[in-house]
Amino acid sequence: MQNKIEILLVEDNNGDVWLTKEAFKDSDKNINIEVVVDGEQALEYLQKRAPYEQRVKPDLILLDLNLPKWDGREVLKKIKSDDELKHIPVIVLTTSNAQHDVRSCYGSHANCFITKPVDYDSFFEIIKNIETFWLNTAVLPR
Repeated sequence: MQNKIEILLVEDNNGDVWLTKEAFKDSDKNINIEVVVDGEQALEYLQKRAPYEQRVKPDLILLDLNLPKWDGREVLKKIKSDDELKHIPVIVLTTSNAQHDVRSCYGSHANCFITKPVDYDSFFEIIKNIETFWLNTAVLPR
């Protein structure tokens, strides 16, 4: 049996959470998706602070930028400046296509920046492309 792939989805939009989970359902990989809805929860989860002490560190993080409390830009900076977390690939998955966001995220060491499409089929295709590259082609740090 293959190892379970742990994905942390940092997303406050219930529709996008549902779409992401649905898109990964057809995967031939053993995937577990954990969801947190704001930047503060994301860091609590990653640093295993209450109530997340028993959670497994993710193999991959899908990070929205526009989040309550700490936005995704701040979360990304904190992840990539933490020696215990910086090796985890972070895919920024956001509605923004602003060049300043793209540059800022790559400058903060995002591993990938993807603008969310607005239609269902294109969103599914993006998630399948993430799966194909990040889960089937790339080697994730374990």
